[in-house]
Amino acid sequence: MAAEVRGDKLWGGRFTGSRNPIMEMLNASITYDRRLSEVDIQGSKAYAKALEKAGILSKPELEKILSGLEKISEEWSKGVFVVKQTDEDIHTANERRLKELIGDVAGKLHTGRSRNDQVVTDLRMFMRNSLSVISTHLLQLIKTLVERAATEIDVILPGYTHLQKAQPIRWSQFLLSHAVALTRDSERLGEVKRRINVLPLGSGALAGNPLEIDRELLRSELGFASISLNSMDAVSERDFVVEFLSFATLLMIHLSKMAEDLIIYSTSEFGFLTLSDAYSTGSSLMPQKKNPDSLELIRSKAGRVFGRLAAILMVLKGLPSTYNKDLQEDKEAVFDVVDTLNAVLQVATGVISTLQIKKVNMEKALCPEMLSTDLALYLVRKGMPFRQAHIASGKVVNLAESKRMAINKLSLDDMKTISPLFDNDVSQVFNIVNSVEQYRAMGGTAKNSVNAQIEQLRELLKKLKEQA
Repeated sequence: MAAEVRGDKLWGGRFTGSRNPIMEMLNASITYDRRLSEVDIQGSKAYAKALEKAGILSKPELEKILSGLEKISEEWSKGVFVVKQTDEDIHTANERRLKELIGDVAGKLHTGRSRNDQVVTDLRMFMRNSLSVISTHLLQLIKTLVERAATEIDVILPGYTHLQKAQPIRWSQFLLSHAVALTRDSERLGEVKRRINVLPLGSGALAGNPLEIDRELLRSELGFASISLNSMDAVSERDFVVEFLSFATLLMIHLSKMAEDLIIYSTSEFGFLTLSDAYSTGSSLMPQKKNPDSLELIRSKAGRVFGRLAAILMVLKGLPSTYNKDLQEDKEAVFDVVDTLNAVLQVATGVISTLQIKKVNMEKALCPEMLSTDLALYLVRKGMPFRQAHIASGKVVNLAESKRMAINKLSLDDMKTISPLFDNDVSQVFNIVNSVEQYRAMGGTAKNSVNAQIEQLRELLKKLKEQA
């Protein structure tokens, strides 16, 4: 009795006998790469047209293949496509179904094409579409931060370094600090999108295509900006995946940092803001609890994304040239991070747009000691070198602590014991609004400077939207 030939595989003619079922499971990717179904069909349509131009397909054969692929697309979109156990991946599934619909002519579709150039083309197309959606969500978050900053520009609260009260700032300055970081992420995303938009189809398994396939036709049909230069590089290069995951990692760092700030500000100890109930949860034991789970989840998802980047870097770092099955790991990483970013960005936008600030608590947290730098600057304006002024201001703080009073409660005579330059006008230093308004240089927290930041960011948002 003849041994069973694995003819149901795209590569089955060389092999006989059955394969280990655990190996089948480990090898298969259809459980997740079915998300490439539509782009795989688009790529196949374009390749069929190129085969017809090269004389491999007749016009009727092309029309038959295109009609069959359209039916398969409809089945996927309606959720009625039936995946079979023998479908190793999305390419196998679509080609198997095409043969069921139109017969043996389906076997001509893969002429000169390899799953090596097919899968990387699919992934680039999927990412090109997905990154446009991510870009939209990211720009919406930036816009939400900017517009909230414009609305609440007169709110002042303590600024912190080392989690210690440092200097008074505008709430808007805080919001814009996060918006600015996110604009860098948006710019980076644009760069990644441009480098993704390179066509690898027509590279074959590694040596290229022997059938005089018109790659310019493929590029035009699939909407790529350029064509890959080297076939060996094209089938194995996953720089664009690493760049996307690197972008995602930096984005998640910024979102995690923002989440951490807001978690701290929402605690009863700070009491600067309250999250909407829509983005909070309670405790199963303690009825009084209102937990910032939305922000905690954003913070935790950063670790998930970091892990995906680290994993793909480890996969790539020791591979020999051209395609190796290790590269199958790229798709799950991309799918997971795409889904994570889409969810996190929308939740972050919802949190920012619905949280309520507690202006009174912010103002109560301001204290005269935060104006110690202003006191040093007062002496600088009187002609004292800054290093000496810094020491003098520190002595004022120390004297107030020894007397167990705020520095603005010290008498003028007390202050003159430290420096004769202190005069009656020193009382003007202890004014929070005056303090904030002195930071008028570009990027500072004075009202005019913050308004300038808002306008610059609005203009930048317009440019970023045009490029999206």
